[in-house]
Amino acid sequence: MQKKTPDYDNVFKTMKSKHKRLFISVINDVFGKEYSLDTKVEVLPSEGYLTESETADGSKEIEEQISDFLIKIGSEVYLLECQSYDDGSMAIRIAEYAFIVARQFATWDIGHATIPMPRFSVIYVKRAERTPKTTKITFTFPDGQKVNYESTNVILEEFTKEYIIEKRLFPYIPFYIARYEKDMISEGSIENAVRDLEYFRNELVRLYEAEELTDHELIDLKGFINTIITHITNGNKNEERLVNIMGGTVIETESERLIRQGISQGISQGISQGISQGISQGKAQLLIELGQEEGLDDAALLKRIQERIGVSLEQAAAYLERYGKQTV
Repeated sequence: MQKKTPDYDNVFKTMKSKHKRLFISVINDVFGKEYSLDTKVEVLPSEGYLTESETADGSKEIEEQISDFLIKIGSEVYLLECQSYDDGSMAIRIAEYAFIVARQFATWDIGHATIPMPRFSVIYVKRAERTPKTTKITFTFPDGQKVNYESTNVILEEFTKEYIIEKRLFPYIPFYIARYEKDMISEGSIENAVRDLEYFRNELVRLYEAEELTDHELIDLKGFINTIITHITNGNKNEERLVNIMGGTVIETESERLIRQGISQGISQGISQGISQGISQGKAQLLIELGQEEGLDDAALLKRIQERIGVSLEQAAAYLERYGKQTV
């Protein structure tokens, strides 16, 4: 896929590599499946290949094409393509991607080959006048046979925030804000964007407290949202207000930063000990920040730290003193 919007692509790429579990609900919703959220998920290699295109001056240019997301659950293979818009080549690219996948799972004998095609869907972050509701590929054969290979597209602008949370479609949340792109760029009213971001922040925290999201999933989802915000606003006056709703900015993901800091602090004590300490520190900091936002007192915070991280009361108190906001 040509990388025209790298921040959208990078967020999708990072989510699929770090948080593949979150895509199970997307597969269920798109394809009518009922996989449990602890189902084993295998992300298949996104095999690249080269195509030739003509540039504006008439010369030829070689471009690498990469399929977005190949995921295997049980015996089923799914192909998800994340797009900002349809440039007219989507259907043929899906066909190319599908045959790459099919080739991996083909069976053959003398004079006969069986090529299983994957299920596929295109996820459109934005909707334009030409955004298609379906993607259809028609295979025609010399004997007159025709076979339609078709799937309904996912158009995120048609999804309500309530439906996304109800169905646990977490990978859609970072891209949801794209529907307010014009307001965010023109520096017009962003109250609807603010309201929806606050809704997602509160729901993500609620689901985290219910242990439906892990520490890293919560932190990184908030970071992905901010990455998309900064991509759209590009430093204008709306950026700070919107980013602050989720908290902080993201260069590396926040969970990676916390772990990295812990590792660095632990080098003098041994790499293994440093990694373990860094993860505990990151979790403690998150628990304290969220707890204080909820208005929990110190006793409740200490109990939560002990239960969630498995540390002593003394260690929990040390974390609270280090990371807690002092109340007057």
